[in-house]
Amino acid sequence: MSNPSTDSLDQQARDILIGNDRGGYTVPNGRVYPFQWNWDSAFVALGFATFDPDRAWREVETLFAAQWPDGFLPHIVFWKEDAGYFPGPQVWASGRTPPTSGITQPPVAASVVRQLWEGADQVAFRPRLEALFPKLLAWHRWFHRFRDPQKKGVVVAMHPWETGRDNSAEWDAPASAVDVSQVGAYQRRDTSHLDQSMRPTKLDYDRYLALVQYGRATGWNHQTITDTNPFRVADVGMTMILLRANHDLLALAQALGRRVEAEEIQTWLDLAPAAGDYLWDERLNAYGSRDLITGQACGALTSASFLAFYGRVRHPVRDRAMLAHAERIAGRVGRMVPSLDPDDPRFEPMRYWRGPVWAVVNYLVGTGLADAGQADWAEKIRRDTGELIATTGFHEAYDPLTSAPSGGDDFSWTAAIWLHWARR
Repeated sequence: MSNPSTDSLDQQARDILIGNDRGGYTVPNGRVYPFQWNWDSAFVALGFATFDPDRAWREVETLFAAQWPDGFLPHIVFWKEDAGYFPGPQVWASGRTPPTSGITQPPVAASVVRQLWEGADQVAFRPRLEALFPKLLAWHRWFHRFRDPQKKGVVVAMHPWETGRDNSAEWDAPASAVDVSQVGAYQRRDTSHLDQSMRPTKLDYDRYLALVQYGRATGWNHQTITDTNPFRVADVGMTMILLRANHDLLALAQALGRRVEAEEIQTWLDLAPAAGDYLWDERLNAYGSRDLITGQACGALTSASFLAFYGRVRHPVRDRAMLAHAERIAGRVGRMVPSLDPDDPRFEPMRYWRGPVWAVVNYLVGTGLADAGQADWAEKIRRDTGELIATTGFHEAYDPLTSAPSGGDDFSWTAAIWLHWARR
């Protein structure tokens, strides 16, 4: 099959973003995900920035309009009612206006805002950066207060959904301790739109809902959740994303002349070596997540393991080990980077975060490898991403073996990554 021209793909990508625009915020996919998602919106802003910079800034501004007073930024904002998604605002019962969920998501926003700022007319957009900066800083402070209980610069996730990698094999052992006996009956909506074989299992969903019920029972008291939640996992993905976001927030502080804030941010960056040490799994010979309750490594090599390059955690011996893993995995798949090592017995090439390739993670991994001087690897991952999109379309994810589409179509963040990075 001949690939559509780049110009045609560019137009398709723009049309997807415009079609999924709900007036200030963009839904990931109108049929499956009808609300505003936290890290989706950040990536979407990169796509809008290629043809409508004002709209790009407005995407982030709309997201932060739902920020809680303590700096917390929710993973879903329910701007409008829509019965097509479960669990909706009534299940979360966050007590906020607008209604939101009670958990967060990977903090990519500061990194995105830095790119928007550095590509903008800085005289015209400086007031908007001035308004956003304290909100970004408050969110990062929230992470360091409530999601780093060991003060090692390691982000501890309180729900698999917080990580963005919902059903990753990393969560199998930690989530097995979650009591699902009181979850009760419920009706999922995702499997009415998508092939069930591509989605998390019922047991996964039971655990997700049990954790929502636990958080809701605390009144979404994040200190209580930090101290007592039955799922507490040091997530390699969120940790490396926050480290990178702290670098970018520091650059924004310096651009605005915020010396005191810059000094505070630098203290967070000083924790990077300790974070890397804690998340290095000697048995896996790779970076990975760790169950904070048991102290046990999660034992899964995922695409998030390669985000150490993105987080600028440098360690020559470990870097070589990670590149050796990349070489081995590349020999096993058609396109990089699968969300789970294909040599892991739990690998499923079409089931959500247990195998498929995600364009947004490829973008982060490729960016990190480029920054680390691994230009050939960065280009391979960028090229693989572009070819997946060009040959298959703007889907949620892709089978790394066959390039078949997985999940929803007309997906906003995939369109955005094409426009911002994969097409070049």
